[in-house]
Amino acid sequence: MLATSASASPLTSPTPRSRRLALGVIATGMLMIILDGSIVTVAMPAIQNDLGFTPVGLSWVVNAYLIAFGSLLLLAGRLGDLIGRRRMFLAGTAVFTAASLLAGAAISPAVLIAARFLQGIGSAMASAVSLGILVTLFTEPGERARAIAVFSFTGAAGASIGQVLGGVLTDALNWHWIFLINLPIGITALVIAVRVLPRDAGVGLKAGADALGAVLVTAGLMLGIYTVVKVEEYGWNSGRSLGFGALAAVLLAAFVVRQATARNPLMPLRIFRSRSVLAANLVQILMVAALFSFQILVALYLQKVLGYGAAETGLAMLPAAAVIGAVSLGVSARLNARFGERNVLLAGIVLLVGVLGLLTRLPVHASYAVDLLPVMLLAAGFGLALPALTTLGMSGANEKDAGLASGLFNTTQQIGMALGVAVLSTLAASRTGTLVAEGRSAGEALTGGYRLAFAVGAGLLVVAFAVAFTMLRRPERPGVREPAADAPALTHSTAV
Repeated sequence: MLATSASASPLTSPTPRSRRLALGVIATGMLMIILDGSIVTVAMPAIQNDLGFTPVGLSWVVNAYLIAFGSLLLLAGRLGDLIGRRRMFLAGTAVFTAASLLAGAAISPAVLIAARFLQGIGSAMASAVSLGILVTLFTEPGERARAIAVFSFTGAAGASIGQVLGGVLTDALNWHWIFLINLPIGITALVIAVRVLPRDAGVGLKAGADALGAVLVTAGLMLGIYTVVKVEEYGWNSGRSLGFGALAAVLLAAFVVRQATARNPLMPLRIFRSRSVLAANLVQILMVAALFSFQILVALYLQKVLGYGAAETGLAMLPAAAVIGAVSLGVSARLNARFGERNVLLAGIVLLVGVLGLLTRLPVHASYAVDLLPVMLLAAGFGLALPALTTLGMSGANEKDAGLASGLFNTTQQIGMALGVAVLSTLAASRTGTLVAEGRSAGEALTGGYRLAFAVGAGLLVVAFAVAFTMLRRPERPGVREPAADAPALTHSTAV
């Protein structure tokens, strides 16, 4: 390996063209992972019919992926720092691509669930270090802001694109192609990545070879995510949920204690000395949990209440992807530079509160142009909030911890998503059941359940605004930022 840390050595310093290609590879890998998470949702009925899944078994097509992905992000991010982020990204992309082939060729439920678990492992390996590679490639503040805007757009718009693509592929071909389409994308990304990603040797396993810590955090996160995704089936107050939840909390608490005392901790706690990093991750949990109601429940409303098909649902949500792209790619970097990430984040959250606020008033017989299109356009708040939040989430990482900060940021995203699924879907289902018992029609009952979830989501966003407003500091002058934990920070945020 040619480099000594997270970037190429002076003799192999990446050119502007190679940096752009590297950004394209990272964004493509992220888009492929995000697409895979949403594209499968619209094909679930076809998968169930073809492979003979039971209703409970079918949920594991999603759960197997989520459990592997969410529980391994933190570990994969830190391992990227230790053995090299380029190596981790390449290995993860290869695993994900191979698992996609296995999923596309599956002829039984067991094979598909195993393939989805492997996809989750590959996704965790690749996405955990993506931001770490990005911030070491783009060191100039303006370039980094634009690169983060591109990265954030792929995550925000990928879900909407996945719903369209999943519906089209399933209707035009069959469900196998929602996985097989990853093969040409993954292989192309690997070929280019080998050439353009900077070589880095990592800091070495001895700098953080905490095997016990790795076991504790992986087991704790895996058990915790499993508990959350099964809440809808067993309920919050069941002995199973309470017992597994308590055990997961004990394992994660033991992990934190271990990191505070270990000679070479897997996750050095110095990363939490940055107020911006801590606040950004808290805001992300709340924001992602709230916006599950937009990404998933709106799609369910369109299909179950308004009678849209899979492809129609994806097309109905395309305006949201368009405005997110226009804002994140077109203006977010300039706004962050001028007003600071803190202020842009706050403005984005306000718009998103407006999104969920409007959704609390959805009627049973809605007009798309009147009731839904304004909501899609206000989704521009994603394009403001996500790049700013991403920059803040990476702002306290020094060079040797960039992969850890990236893995942590992705982990809190998955925790927020799991909590959103568990809390909001459970509330919606409970409210729907109550309304059905009162004699309401199916459409009225479903709409009432979704409205409650939207209202709770809006409340979570208000809390996220309060956390960002109070914990993120105003800049005293342009260019002021918090000192890094133990070394110069990688990002140059003006908002902290």
